[in-house]
Amino acid sequence: MDIRAYQESDISQLISLFYETVHTVNKQDYSQEQLDAWAPKEEAELKLTTWRTSFRQNITYVAEINGCLIGFSDMTVEGHLDRLYVHKDFQGQGVASALIYKLELKARELGLHEMDTEASITARPFFERHGYQIIEKQSVERKGVLLVNYRMSKKLM
Repeated sequence: MDIRAYQESDISQLISLFYETVHTVNKQDYSQEQLDAWAPKEEAELKLTTWRTSFRQNITYVAEINGCLIGFSDMTVEGHLDRLYVHKDFQGQGVASALIYKLELKARELGLHEMDTEASITARPFFERHGYQIIEKQSVERKGVLLVNYRMSKKLM
């Protein structure tokens, strides 16, 4: 597995990976209505524009095996981990750990002392294993539907 910087040509694959991951992996913790609000297919075109912009502004890495994208993650220059998604067929194989390690390394290089994120119910145990602590449980609204997630942070040494 290789971890490399995001390239503009990755965008369509990353949007597909996001949609499939949310609708497959997160269905154990969220209802279909919640999944549809979180990752609505009809917003794919809009995501092409908005994500292209944010991936360019953020520090964004992708994980790939033999040219196939299997995960991605990004954070702001202030240390907010925005997105971390791993392809449904590559769960539990260290992809997310490799991506978060790369982002934390970059955060330290930038002189940051803390990172934060908003983790799904599904992702919360992963972040806890990596030293993130819950700041608060929260309900966020997407398309009129409430989704539970967790504001979490980690002190960087």
